[in-house]
Amino acid sequence: MSEKKLLRKPIEATKQLNSLMREYFYRMDRIAKGEQEGKIAWCTSVGPAELLASFGFTIHYPENHGAMLGSTRLAQEYIPVANAIGYSPEICSYLTSDVGSYLKGETPLAKAYEGIRSVPRPDVLAYNTNQCRDVREWLEFYGREFGVPVVGINPPRGFGEVMPQHIDDVVRQIKDLIPTLEEVSGQKFDIDKFRESIRLSRECSDVWGHVLNLAQKVPAPWTFFDGCIHMGPAVCLRATQEPIDYYNVLKAELEQRVADGVAAVEGERFRIFWEGMPVWGKLRAMSEQFSELKANVVASTYCSSWIFSALDERQPFESMAQAYTEIFICRNEPTKEAYLENLVREFQIDGILFHDTKTCPNNSNARYGMPQRLEQKLGIPTLTITADLNDLRMYSEETTRTNIEAFVEQLEERK
Repeated sequence: MSEKKLLRKPIEATKQLNSLMREYFYRMDRIAKGEQEGKIAWCTSVGPAELLASFGFTIHYPENHGAMLGSTRLAQEYIPVANAIGYSPEICSYLTSDVGSYLKGETPLAKAYEGIRSVPRPDVLAYNTNQCRDVREWLEFYGREFGVPVVGINPPRGFGEVMPQHIDDVVRQIKDLIPTLEEVSGQKFDIDKFRESIRLSRECSDVWGHVLNLAQKVPAPWTFFDGCIHMGPAVCLRATQEPIDYYNVLKAELEQRVADGVAAVEGERFRIFWEGMPVWGKLRAMSEQFSELKANVVASTYCSSWIFSALDERQPFESMAQAYTEIFICRNEPTKEAYLENLVREFQIDGILFHDTKTCPNNSNARYGMPQRLEQKLGIPTLTITADLNDLRMYSEETTRTNIEAFVEQLEERK
């Protein structure tokens, strides 16, 4: 289907994004093959990346690989393989699809990039359970498989205000990672390199936050579905200069759209907030449906997960602990609701779509009455769809499409 028929505006910077990510994957492959000097760390997506980068590690993110498995729909082939060795169908489908692909010796990277045959072998694995317990189990599986050290951070969860004792505890845990990273990397910890990693991540965070906030404009210059693709550098390359340079290019293009009044969704009539994980295998189909309905999903908690405004190179340990502990997924219900209320106002939202992600209960916020409370507080409709990030067995095409159509009809009645 043509972009004109879809009523969507393609982003020119995508070409540069593809080149940037291609070089990232090839760089890791060269290191893994011994063709380039360096060592590989695996890290959970909101894990201690800045500390790893300060030791010179090139970082692979299993969740990014999981998203690739979901978007290519290969996850359906691999989830049962992990289930067969005892990993429940009810746990994170990023985990089960990634483990299954490893057990089968296959990866979508091999299809996308000539010469790459596997994900890079790790020298060390680092997690942060600020997201969920599953990430620890995930990396510990690979620790057993590869016989390499697994280190991690276990911060508090389900709290409101971040307290000094929370920060003190997480700082201690971050510092406890250093001896293992020194041993594996063969380098002594360098506070100046750590400060520089923090500075680069903060600058990346700032410009990423800026481009996301451009969707506050009416009409919005891009969509949540665009953001799911363009967030790759913020996830995989933070603590380096590369994503900063890229997002400045993207920023210029989107700001020009705003100046010219160019809409990402032609004839935008409705502005929707997406709460929860993407349905990776249906990203394009959902983008098309919303465009056809002249509805733009303009903001999300998901894409905003890589805005780390607390990072400050003047206090590298404390600010890193603050940034990675205060994230949305860690907080209690009142704090989450207040955060969503604020974004609804800022982005002039007409309705909120909650994705109840069946294998990701930690990032599903529709199970304890939040949609109903927000409807009462904000006076706008909400819709909850039942699906999953990777496991499309949890997804009903007909039911979801019908529910979205009815939701937009409800928004139309309120205009």
